[in-house]
Amino acid sequence: MSRFRLTLQDRTSLVAFLRDMVRTPSFSNQESRVAAQIAAEMKRIGLRDVYTDRIGNVVGRVGPGHGPVLMLNGHMDTVQVSDPSAWTVAPFAAEIRDGVLYGLGACDMKGGLAAMIYGAKLLQDAGISLRGDVVVACVVQEEPSEGTSSRVLIEEERVRPEWVVLGEPTDLDVSRGQRGRLEMRLTAYGRSAHAASPSLGDNAIYTTARLVFGLELLAEQLAHDAFLGPGTLTVTSITSSASSRNAVPDRCELIIDRRLTLGENETKALAEVQRVIAREGVRAEVQVTEYDTVSYTGYACHNRECYPAWVMAEDHPLVMSTVRAIRAQLKRRPRVTCWDFSTEGAYTASVAGIPTVGFGPGDPQLAHTADEHIRLNDVYAAAEVYAQIAVELLASAK
Repeated sequence: MSRFRLTLQDRTSLVAFLRDMVRTPSFSNQESRVAAQIAAEMKRIGLRDVYTDRIGNVVGRVGPGHGPVLMLNGHMDTVQVSDPSAWTVAPFAAEIRDGVLYGLGACDMKGGLAAMIYGAKLLQDAGISLRGDVVVACVVQEEPSEGTSSRVLIEEERVRPEWVVLGEPTDLDVSRGQRGRLEMRLTAYGRSAHAASPSLGDNAIYTTARLVFGLELLAEQLAHDAFLGPGTLTVTSITSSASSRNAVPDRCELIIDRRLTLGENETKALAEVQRVIAREGVRAEVQVTEYDTVSYTGYACHNRECYPAWVMAEDHPLVMSTVRAIRAQLKRRPRVTCWDFSTEGAYTASVAGIPTVGFGPGDPQLAHTADEHIRLNDVYAAAEVYAQIAVELLASAK
């Protein structure tokens, strides 16, 4: 069949929808307004069975209502604006310059959401007979706890896909894996005393400083995978507590961001840090942090902050189907690579065992940066490729 092409009207509608989403703040756990926009747009363009689930994910479908399911999965939440002065454009203005849309979440990943939704519309408008459904799943809370909302959708809402395509930015290439992520809290203990007599106390900050040096050395000795690259360790936060600012701190905490490559897991990462503590001979402990929050719908979320690595084989049928779809639509062979960051695949691929790949518009290096932006032509192209991926996997002739 001929390649999919968005009409001029669809491109205009897609851009208007995308700009509305970017103009609407949707920080994690505050996604209700953009969720309502997404549900309204899905209904307006004719997706069926549109609903908002218990945690706040918005879901819509195209297809016959039976058979295998392809899930197009993307998140609607964004990080905060950490430094507004670093932006040369207003983060929520959704300004367009020379075919490029600027704004918080434009690349990560409201551009991908708009492309997935309009990819589903392309399929529907083409009237292609499918042997199964395409489910567009727009999920919440990915930024702080990747995979939590997909778990709810799959395990509790009983949406059971055979394949998942994640719309995180890949620059229109294919991602077949990612490193995992583990967050740890290291607590060092001391003894309080008046700051005028520091020798009577045991300063927990000084103890922590020694541990930080040991962790810096550890970070240079972590495992390395030929495809995913090295494991990493970074101290991202330090806080201390004392009875006053003129008292020796008796407690100091570190937050450690640990990226897990293949062959690494929670047990191994914890043991490495425990060895640093033992080597220094100090009073300290390390544990995995817990994620506890309530979604905008009131759903109570709780899980350990451990998100495993995953990799799909380069010759896996889903990877090959995605490559074929890109070649058919874009007339080029995409690179097949991996993400540096963690995604919903930490659950779909690593925990649920569902074949998962990544494909989306936008440069992944622009995520979480000032002046975040995305090329509108790439959003159009991604929508057309999503429709073609569905044909590769679900067309009746297959």
